[in-house]
Amino acid sequence: MEKGISYLLAVMQRRSLPALATFAAVIGGAIAYLTVTPHLYSASGRLILDDKRVSISDLGRDLTQVRSSTPGGSNPLADEAELIKSQRVLKRALTEHIDPNVKPKLTIEDLNRNLSVKIVPATNILQVSYQGKDPVMAAELVNAVSQAMVEDSTQVIRKEAASAVKFLEKEVPEARNRLEKTEITENRYRQSSGIIALDDQTKSLVASVASLEEQQRTLSTQLQEAKSRDVSLRQITDAKALNSAYANVRGGQDEELKKLRAKLSELQTQIVEARLRFTDDHPTVIKLTQERNSLQSIYAKTLGSVSPGTQDIAPKTVAGDQISQDLTSKLIVNEIERSAIENKLKVVQSDLNNLHARLADLPMKQQPLTALVRTRQEATESLKLLQSKLEEARIAEAQLVGNIQIIEAAQPPTKPTSPKQKVVLMVAAAFGSVLAIGIVLLLEVMDNTLRDAAEAEELLKLPLLGVLPRLTAQTLSLAPAERFLDNVGFVEPYRMLFKTLEFRNSDQLRSLVVTSTISGEGKSVIASHLAAVAAMLSWRTLIIDADLRRPVQHNLFKIFPKPGITDVIEGGLSLQQAVQPTEIENLDILTCGELRRRPSQLLDSVAMKSLIEDASQEYDLVIIDTPPLSACADASSLSRHCDGVVLVTRPGFTLKEVLSRAVSELTRNRIPVLGMVVNGMTNLTEKYYRYPVNGYQPKKRLTGLAGYRQKFVDRDEV
Repeated sequence: MEKGISYLLAVMQRRSLPALATFAAVIGGAIAYLTVTPHLYSASGRLILDDKRVSISDLGRDLTQVRSSTPGGSNPLADEAELIKSQRVLKRALTEHIDPNVKPKLTIEDLNRNLSVKIVPATNILQVSYQGKDPVMAAELVNAVSQAMVEDSTQVIRKEAASAVKFLEKEVPEARNRLEKTEITENRYRQSSGIIALDDQTKSLVASVASLEEQQRTLSTQLQEAKSRDVSLRQITDAKALNSAYANVRGGQDEELKKLRAKLSELQTQIVEARLRFTDDHPTVIKLTQERNSLQSIYAKTLGSVSPGTQDIAPKTVAGDQISQDLTSKLIVNEIERSAIENKLKVVQSDLNNLHARLADLPMKQQPLTALVRTRQEATESLKLLQSKLEEARIAEAQLVGNIQIIEAAQPPTKPTSPKQKVVLMVAAAFGSVLAIGIVLLLEVMDNTLRDAAEAEELLKLPLLGVLPRLTAQTLSLAPAERFLDNVGFVEPYRMLFKTLEFRNSDQLRSLVVTSTISGEGKSVIASHLAAVAAMLSWRTLIIDADLRRPVQHNLFKIFPKPGITDVIEGGLSLQQAVQPTEIENLDILTCGELRRRPSQLLDSVAMKSLIEDASQEYDLVIIDTPPLSACADASSLSRHCDGVVLVTRPGFTLKEVLSRAVSELTRNRIPVLGMVVNGMTNLTEKYYRYPVNGYQPKKRLTGLAGYRQKFVDRDEV
């Protein structure tokens, strides 16, 4: 965050001039607009769309009621706002509520153009405003339009009520006729279907069905019990049929048969006793046997006369004892009861089926009746509604009630509303600021030059050897050298550069090439001033001006360009003969000499290599000033014979693409790059030092009493 703010401040500082010019232009335009634009006055009045106004009839309230807006539907307030600006209302306002002397000067189009209607949020209030040059006339027009709108609303509602009366007077007789027809149709259907009170009839049938179903369940239970008793009694009595069981009971209960069975039993006893005493051929046994057979024959005949119908009764099946007779009698009674229960159950089931059929048939008969009843009820309700609305419409027609009401009349304004000076100036300031920032950012994006030392260090990934200040015009030249060497603010950055080069090279630094990417970055000035500082530090230093196309070193030291490099290589002079001393102690210079054609041929020669080797042996430090890297390959060629290259950059001047390409080529060609130097920095230079070097200038020597006092001050500071 802090880095971004610092970057933005730096950008704004670099582009302050175009930013201020843009901001000033926008503010100037705003002031010109305020000066030229005429003053306008705005008068406002308020109307309310009121649905709570008192009306005698419900229809009157409905006609005046405000319908709330629905999503996607119309907004009644918006409709009224548009109606205020309609030709009908504006024409009424001009013809009925404006002074005739003013009307010829004002048209409906003029009134509509300057009239505005605004909906007050979250209310049913409309604000009517008119803007014009005359404040009194503006208020009068707003009040006229408001009054015309109130009258128009009342007239519209009254017309709607009259239309409703006319329509209802026609519809009421027709509704009455429809009701009579539906009543006749319903009565005819009730007579034909037999449905008088459907609900009561349905309830009665349902109750009957429930009662029969209960009887059915009871009879079914009784029948099941009777069948169970029948099975049990048949198993005990061994009766196969009801008639035989009845005959067996009759046979057991007959008195004559009882006597015959007693005699047979007695004879049988006598026969048994006789057989025990005699043989079967004995006359007594034979006589008793004949008597028994005769009596059995009589018993059989008598038993046959007792049995019902022609059914024969086996003597062995006759219920002779009381228990058998009782059980057989119960079997007969149970069989009779079971038969009666079955018959009754069949009757109940038949009745139940009939009731179910009637219930199932009721909905079929009910459906047409329901439609007829509904039609009759609708006709009745429609007639009642139309009759009530007719009365309400007649009442509403007689009333003068509208849904628009004036709640605030317009007053002549005392201050102009347009143009608003504060708003215009604030908008202009905001727009000017945004536009200035936009222009600054646009210039920053379009600018492909190097901006500061941090950007250069991040872009090249090379050591930053030093950040050098922008020199004044007097200190660019080293003749006289005191202007530069006596200025601590200029000397110390170069001294730090020299020490950085010295400390960062483990071997003794004897020769280096100073170059740049393009012309104008200050490489020659840096080479000369770096050499001056090195000589000041007691290093025997030599400057070689190897820029044979645009040499400038002789101009910086105010010496002759001859003899120089060309004289040593082609003229036969030795290095000692061609070197020229300068005003600075320990500093010599080898100028370019006489300019020749094909300078590259000279710099790539063996003689140039020997010259550099000789110079490195004679001097402690050799600094070679070469042409820019983008101009020719001289710097790359000479760098092979030196300890390394110092690359000079200049913020706001060095192109980043050219700089990156140049460093990449040096790296690919395995040319040692000692680092880069950022030249020409001003306010950004100080952040690379502990404190501004300009604030640490040496004190002037004082004499006399002032010098004596200075001695004690210096002692206290120490």
